[in-house]
This record gives sequence, C-alpha cells and structure tokens, in this order.
Amino acid sequence: MLPALFLAALFGALWLRRPPEAPPPPPDPATTGLRLSGLTMGTTWHATVSGPADGARAHQAVQAALDAVDARMSTYKPESELSVLNRAPGGQDLPVSPELAQVLAIALEVGRESGGTFDVTVKSLVDAWGFGPPDAPSQAPPEEQLARMRLLVGPDQLRLDPAASTVRKASDGVQVDLSAVAKGHGVDRAFEALAALGYADLMVEVGGEVRARGQNPDGQPWRVGVERPDGDGGVLQAVALPDGAMATSGDYRNYREVDGQRISHTIDPRTGRPITHGLASVSVLQPSCAWADAWATALNVLGPVDGPALAQAQGLPALFVVRQGTSFSTTHSATWPTPLPAPAESP
Repeated sequence: MLPALFLAALFGALWLRRPPEAPPPPPDPATTGLRLSGLTMGTTWHATVSGPADGARAHQAVQAALDAVDARMSTYKPESELSVLNRAPGGQDLPVSPELAQVLAIALEVGRESGGTFDVTVKSLVDAWGFGPPDAPSQAPPEEQLARMRLLVGPDQLRLDPAASTVRKASDGVQVDLSAVAKGHGVDRAFEALAALGYADLMVEVGGEVRARGQNPDGQPWRVGVERPDGDGGVLQAVALPDGAMATSGDYRNYREVDGQRISHTIDPRTGRPITHGLASVSVLQPSCAWADAWATALNVLGPVDGPALAQAQGLPALFVVRQGTSFSTTHSATWPTPLPAPAESP
C-alpha cells in the first residue's frame, strides 16, 4: 500500500515528514519526547515516544522489528521467506514462520469478507502491469497472458493451516505479494517492540501507515491527517488517534504510463486489471495496522459506491475521497470519527 497519509499535530501543530537524508535535529526529551527515524521497505519510518526514553535502545528495537518483517516478506529480496515460498512447488504443505502465517491469515480473512477484492495471489498480475520488477513493460499485457495469470489468482490458490503453520499453493505458478498488508504488519511489530520496552505513550509510522497510543509530548491525543490525494502534501482531514491504527490506500503516488494512459498500481483481482474508477483514496481505522492496511486496499478496489456500502455493513471506520474533475469530495462510514479542527502549520 502506498503512503497516503501523514501525521499531524504531534506537538500541537502540523508535523511534516522529513526526507531520510535530512533527519530532524536531536530533541530535548524533557520537553518534546524522543523522535526517531530510519529507512525500511523502500520508504521511511518515524517513531515518537512521549517523555524520557533510551534513544539508542528504542531505535534499535524499531529497526530490528522492521528489518525482520522485511526479511520475511519482501518480494524483492530473493532470500526472503516470501520469495522462497513463491519459488516452492505447489501441492505441498510448506512450513512458514508464525509471523508469515499470521499475515497470510489476515489477508485471507479480509479477502473472504471483501468478496475477493483483497487477494495476495496477484503478484504475477502486479508484475505484468509493471509494478514489480525494475524492467517494467511499457505496454499492457496481452489478453492471453492475463487470462493465464487469472487462473492462478483467487482464494482457492492458497490453503493456510495456522495451527501447523503451513501453507499449500494450488500450483507451482501461484505467486504471493504482501505489499498491501506487510507494511501495516511492520508498523504493528515496531509498535509492539517499543511497548515491550515499557513506553505507554508512543507513535510509529512507516511510509504513511501509523499506529499510536496514549498522548503526544504535548499531553494531547495523537492526531493523524489524511493527505489530499493531489500530491501537494496538504491535509484533507485530521482525526484523533488515542489508541489504534490508520492506513490509507490511494492511486496518486504509485502509477505508471502504459500505452499512453495513466494506470493505478492497485489491481482488481476479479478482472486482472488496474482499477479505473474515481476513488482517489480510502483511509481505514482499526486496532491493528495490518488489518487497516488490508481493508483500505479492499475498499479501494471496490470503488466509490460498493466500498462505502461494504464499510457500512462491516462497521469499518472508513473515509473515502472521490475525484470530481479537479476537486475532491468525501464520504465516510457511520463509525468514522468526527474530524478535528485543522491545526496551524509549523514553520
């Protein structure tokens, strides 16, 4: 899932993410809490702990947690556990780590609940449309190729046994891509690593997905801002996040030009094609960032009509941003929280 939100009002004003090559200056823990940052999964991570903290130990805990997730679930590292699974033959019960089994269980459950609009067996389609390997094709895949790949996509292509921690692929060609859930899982693992050190008031963000608990260093609930999906970095809406996670799925940061047309990186597993509707982004709140990550993608695939209908039926707190020409309109489910007043932007 691509970054589509940024954290707001960490210190009573808007906090914009800095690029990794220009980290923020060391803070005064007595007044601002501890702020940390680093790199992971091809993007940046940030964490804030309110009050005094052991910076070196906290940084090491977050980075180690994220590195472990990347080592298991990367589609780019040939030695990752996921890459080994993708190369393995079908028809066999393959042992996987409890962590990978947990993420696959979330993916399969959201897939069932969403009617198949979230499906991690889409990797071959993602690659075919140019969002996988660096040598991406400049043309749309032929119809015959799409038809063959669609036979390898679907809820019946993976069988998970959580108790035994094994996975069975229906055939050799089944390929799994966890990009739309692994980042959220990474947020959860980093958050849990900091919580295990005894920190009660903390926030973790990875590439725009965020989980927080307690209060920010100003003694106020954490606030997160949903970004305007026009690439200018402005805040569309801000909400309080006292204990939970938010993830956003959108098409405005990761797209390509194929046959002279702009296409989204989000593939509809039901058609084998990139989504083409007018839904620009979906933000979802959940206790776990992995669940929020997966649900945001599922609702994004469903579009501006079916997405809100499913969110309402499932009781999911979700905000939908729809393109209307050069402007945007929003709609949300009944459980989406009341927006907060927009804070003044910090220098």
